[in-house]
Amino acid sequence: MSREWSRVEVEATVASYLDMLAAELKGEAYNKTEHRRALQKLLDDRSEGAIERKHQNISAVLIELGFPYIDGYKPLGNYQRLLSGVLEDRLSGEEELKANVGTAVQREAEDAKVPSLLAIMEDPPEPRQSPKVSDPLVGFTARKPRFTNYLAMEARNSSLGLAGERLVLRFEKTRLEILGEHKLAARVEHVAATVGDGTGFDIRSFEKNGAERLIEVKTTAYGKQTPFFLSKNELEVSRVESERYHLYRLFKFRKDPRCFSVRGALDRTCVLNPTQYRGVVA
Repeated sequence: MSREWSRVEVEATVASYLDMLAAELKGEAYNKTEHRRALQKLLDDRSEGAIERKHQNISAVLIELGFPYIDGYKPLGNYQRLLSGVLEDRLSGEEELKANVGTAVQREAEDAKVPSLLAIMEDPPEPRQSPKVSDPLVGFTARKPRFTNYLAMEARNSSLGLAGERLVLRFEKTRLEILGEHKLAARVEHVAATVGDGTGFDIRSFEKNGAERLIEVKTTAYGKQTPFFLSKNELEVSRVESERYHLYRLFKFRKDPRCFSVRGALDRTCVLNPTQYRGVVA
């Protein structure tokens, strides 16, 4: 059975991770290996694999708190409650980091330049492990801080959303052109621009046989496992049009745009968690 990490170890690991995240948000170069080796000297004989997993745990907690994560550390659940508490306490005082995150998620986005449009597509991620905690509530402030949900803020960045839709529009036209379906390519429509946001999808494209492909585009500058946000209307349309409905999830958009797609009703292809309630006085 693995040894639980002490508070001193967790604090050192969180500090190292947030230093790397801060550098990444500011576009500064940093060396993960150097950070890991420096951190290892502060820990109780922890292997590189154990440190890697703890960094992945931090990514999972950051997502739960509405923060971006370091793309190289794929989120991993089943983390210590101590880790969650230390990270929340540390973030409460990280005003510069939070300001940098806020600036990053609201920054204007430009149309993406990619060397090969069709090469941006890859397989969807494996289902992410649900976050769990593994130790008693000890060693940190009981009051949970409240943070801005920066991932939701990024989702409201209209310039980023529009840039993502334009990239998918180009992708779909190119896909059909390569298939030799030039007339269908000419009919691909940016519905979000020509009709508006109320249709429940952003782009009307086509299969090779002429059947419609209804595409909802969700775009993030961050990693593949970053959650996305959808409206009740988008969910309902995905149910009604499940045979034709496709989610295109663009990620790492600002640096190296990548994309995966899933087809069908969103409550069948994705794990959906309610984030808001609308209330009136009874």
